[in-house]
Amino acid sequence: SRNADQRERRSVYWMNLGILGMAAGLSFLFGILPYLLIQLTVLAVAGSIGFWLFYVQHQFEGVYWERAEQWDYATAALKGSSFYKLPKILQWFSGNIGYHHIHHLSARIPNYNLERCHKAHLLFQQVRPLTLFASLRTLSLRLWDEQHKKLVGFRHLKKKLPNGHSRSP
Repeated sequence: SRNADQRERRSVYWMNLGILGMAAGLSFLFGILPYLLIQLTVLAVAGSIGFWLFYVQHQFEGVYWERAEQWDYATAALKGSSFYKLPKILQWFSGNIGYHHIHHLSARIPNYNLERCHKAHLLFQQVRPLTLFASLRTLSLRLWDEQHKKLVGFRHLKKKLPNGHSRSP
């Protein structure tokens, strides 16, 4: 076990050294500013995509939310996180994270088995998929309507207030 830990540690050191060498080489070849500009652009795009994926997998029409006393683990996994049905290429790039409902049910299932697991069990196939186009509608969902147990937008709140105006504190 100690040898395995040392081997893993050395592997991380070699990987870090390889990344440092690549960064130094590309900076030398193209210049430090162009290299940093490319890295920051990639970081911003990847961060935005990651933020979007996290958002849409937990904020969607029909999402399950409950207070602690009524909360149920299995229901929260299957209905509280989305099945984000992405085109195959995006599914591959995202490591199958669209099968988020299965991930929440059991995080130990490797990403390469999530689709096969989804197809193998009828329970998972009953989860309503969220498509890429339909996910854009989630952008307006900001508030939890306790009475109707659903996510709503600010327009919904505006309709509830007298004369459509907000109240002063």
